[in-house]
Amino acid sequence: MTHQLPRRMPLAELHCHLGSAVTPSIMWGIAHSQGIKTPTKDYWEFRDMITASPKRDHSFDGYLQLFHWTELIQSSPLAMERSVYEVVTGAYRKNNVTTTELRFNPMKRNRGGEQDLDHIIAAALRGMDRAMLEYPIRPGLIFCLDRAFPFELNEIVVEKAITWHDRGVVGIDIAGPESTSFNVADYRKLFRRARQFGLGITVHAGEAGTVEEMAQVLELLEPDRIGHGVKAAYDPRTMAMLRERGTVLEICPTSNLQTAVVSGWEEFRWIFEQFRLNGVKYAISTDGPEMLRTYIRDEMATLGRLGILSYEEQVQAAETSIAASFVPQVSKLPTFVLADAEADDRLEPATREEVEREEA
Repeated sequence: MTHQLPRRMPLAELHCHLGSAVTPSIMWGIAHSQGIKTPTKDYWEFRDMITASPKRDHSFDGYLQLFHWTELIQSSPLAMERSVYEVVTGAYRKNNVTTTELRFNPMKRNRGGEQDLDHIIAAALRGMDRAMLEYPIRPGLIFCLDRAFPFELNEIVVEKAITWHDRGVVGIDIAGPESTSFNVADYRKLFRRARQFGLGITVHAGEAGTVEEMAQVLELLEPDRIGHGVKAAYDPRTMAMLRERGTVLEICPTSNLQTAVVSGWEEFRWIFEQFRLNGVKYAISTDGPEMLRTYIRDEMATLGRLGILSYEEQVQAAETSIAASFVPQVSKLPTFVLADAEADDRLEPATREEVEREEA
């Protein structure tokens, strides 16, 4: 049995979508407070409707369909403030996550232009500010572009990220399924402009898309990190590019199993072995803890229990997450020394189960 990471060790979650990170009970309350008509009056049916389960179709498109209701429910300034606040504070209480980078597309929260985009963004930042006033954490927001959007809409998202950068927007991303209308080369200048203004760059690639597109993303957009990127393990050239550029992969194991991007834990064993042999850096994240019913420490514990990652490799992945974060001054948060694991038990954070019982 591989040792689990001590709960006193602070973690950073780099890949977490707001639409899949809010507790279902909170989403239920937000929906009713805004008068949103849900397909069911039964809470348990609602919870099953917005969370993954073994009974659901394991596919990329099936997973994306879960976001329909969560994005709709979060489509107001009040909902955004509450959602961001609950996610980053809950991550700290349940898993001692001191740095959460929350990503979302603000244009999928303004109801097709019905609501002001800046109000949506300001509300999300207010939720983040409230959380930082109450807890020793440093979260940040990442704005997602969408492959299905025309360039003009994605350009607006980047300009909003630049405008709000000094308030807590720390990076940009490209998400969504492959689209014939999407061309990576079209975004080269736009991403260079974002980088000049201090924004971090991460891109979903090497997940449902091809490894060829991932290599193109690395060459043209020069991202600091890649969301998922598991398909790189099958291409030595792409792994060499990752190693030479120091690009960090944001690996989300349970998510990749849910979407059937990875067939099972044995394939993951092989994937991590390839990364190990080729010197590829990676961090472990959840993609969406509540929708996928997992937490970052659960991901680490499973990888350790199955012998896929050693204890030392789990520690290294955790340290890589903090080092690769786009959030400034993360190093000023309380740090963890391995020798502290045997220190005063009174300082040990409560377990996730204990926290969840308190909040029930």
